[in-house]
Amino acid sequence: MSDPRTTTRRRLLSGLGALGVGGALSACVGPTITGRGTGASAGAEAAVLPAVSADKATGTVSFAHWRAEDKAVFDTLIAEFRTQNPDANVVQDVAPSNDYQSTALQKIRGGQIGTAFVAFRGAQFVAMNKAGIYAGLGAQPFVDGYFAELVKAGQAPSRAQMGLPYQLVFNMPIYNEDAFEQAGISEAPKDWDGFLALCEALKGKGLVPIAWPGGEPANSGQLINSMVMNAMPTDTAFADIEAGRGKVTDDWFLQVLGQYKQLAPYFEPNSTGTSSEPLQQLFASGKAAMLATGSFHVSAVRKLGAEFPIGLVAPITVAADKARYEGVYNATFILGVNAAGEGQQAALKWLEFLSDPVNAATYANGTAQHVTVKDVDYTNADLKHTAPWLEKKTMLAPRFQFNDLDIRAAVEAACVAVVSGTSPDQAASEAQGVIDQKLR
Repeated sequence: MSDPRTTTRRRLLSGLGALGVGGALSACVGPTITGRGTGASAGAEAAVLPAVSADKATGTVSFAHWRAEDKAVFDTLIAEFRTQNPDANVVQDVAPSNDYQSTALQKIRGGQIGTAFVAFRGAQFVAMNKAGIYAGLGAQPFVDGYFAELVKAGQAPSRAQMGLPYQLVFNMPIYNEDAFEQAGISEAPKDWDGFLALCEALKGKGLVPIAWPGGEPANSGQLINSMVMNAMPTDTAFADIEAGRGKVTDDWFLQVLGQYKQLAPYFEPNSTGTSSEPLQQLFASGKAAMLATGSFHVSAVRKLGAEFPIGLVAPITVAADKARYEGVYNATFILGVNAAGEGQQAALKWLEFLSDPVNAATYANGTAQHVTVKDVDYTNADLKHTAPWLEKKTMLAPRFQFNDLDIRAAVEAACVAVVSGTSPDQAASEAQGVIDQKLR
């Protein structure tokens, strides 16, 4: 039986599935992703690390991150790292993403945990940088092995490189191509009416059109990225809301909230109380046509038994001729070395090791996630299948324009409230009240 993920399988879904790019990405000069929004993150700069030593690493590196689903792949990489550095070891300290978002800064501040660590792009990186947790990377030669545009998210205002975003992900719904084909969907919807019609067709086949984790803040907000990408009056509209130059009570965002209300019948029952884990199973079993999180969950649903081809699709919430972007991306999982404690050279050697294209390929192909490292050979079938998105016009995921997590939470909570039955006007007014309090 042929692999259902292969790019040679006949597909009717033009514009949604793979286009035969295959492994050619390793020879490309780099992604042509546009619309990156705001520039470097704000924050203080810690001491700059000396150049990575040519000597073998010694000692134990505590590696703090949130990707439990990547632990086995990291174990494989750690084994190879130890082969190359017999007197060194790396121990993973893994926390759930929600916990990592809220507690990592305090947990790794002293340097006992997280000699090497990661941060989410946006608010967490800014907070960690302001706290002086990141040691400046300086002129490490391995930094040149990354796509320069994609590592800007790990820079301080001076453009000094503090961390290295490692993952290149697409924060937009993944979908079951077989389910779409069986529902008679032959191309990506080009406007809002088309997306609603798509949902109706899927519902008519007895499927949950969109599995949406409305009860899990870390992932419920992923859908907002593509819901607003074309609706925003400017590419920095969320940053403007945080700065007080815009409001969530503005007409454009009220319209987005109204569209969430229209989507509510197409979410799973009790969507505002559901987390992503059971929805991954719902999607993997073929009972949900879309999972409104992102490409970072492809590996998880494969492990749960999904055998159908998986693509990426973003709702276009405006008229077709008003759409500027096809989807959204993020460069995140910002690798860094802890400025506190001891063992910075061993941690730096670990970053150097992960930055090698061969090792980055092991990570990428083992986790079904593209990376920001150049010259990586992608052999994973799902990465080949979604590789065309590296050439589409995509926008930096807008939710990461927020550097204040309370403000971001208020905006995203408004979307959840509307799905629960609150009117868009009331939900926006309540969210703006929280924002106004933060801005005083």
